[in-house]
Amino acid sequence: MPAQFIIKTSMGDIAISLYDDTPQHRDNFIKLVDEKYYDGIRFHRVIEGFMIQSGDPLSRHDDKRMMHGTGGPEYRVPAEIKHSNKKGTLAAARDNNPQKASSGSQFYINQADNNFLDGEYTVFGVVESGIDVVDAIAAVDTDMRDNPIKPVTIETITPVTA
Repeated sequence: MPAQFIIKTSMGDIAISLYDDTPQHRDNFIKLVDEKYYDGIRFHRVIEGFMIQSGDPLSRHDDKRMMHGTGGPEYRVPAEIKHSNKKGTLAAARDNNPQKASSGSQFYINQADNNFLDGEYTVFGVVESGIDVVDAIAAVDTDMRDNPIKPVTIETITPVTA
């Protein structure tokens, strides 16, 4: 059974499953959830009709708003590119590096089929329920950097136990 989690946001819950065939991304996400790394982090980049992005610890701080999207742990996760960027899939964000290694913590949820991203980013999970919450987050008002004007926060991410 794949690892399953509930992302409790300030706008509702999103249930996700992580793919077993992207084990480095799966295990890194599980490690960060266990450390409560994501608790209190905001969705710092939302673009309606495209995706919502989170995972930057700097986004906890209003005074670092211009730096939102630049933070994370001091490591990357090696690319495990196997799946398509379909609506409702969870993928690792990354900076521009030739190995296509992923950010240590930042991820996005595709709000549309974004096949043009295929082969570039590691897709490592899928939304099982709560795509309406993803759509609602994507529709919030944002500033010129696509950062929500009113913060949308991940309150907690918890594993689903059988």
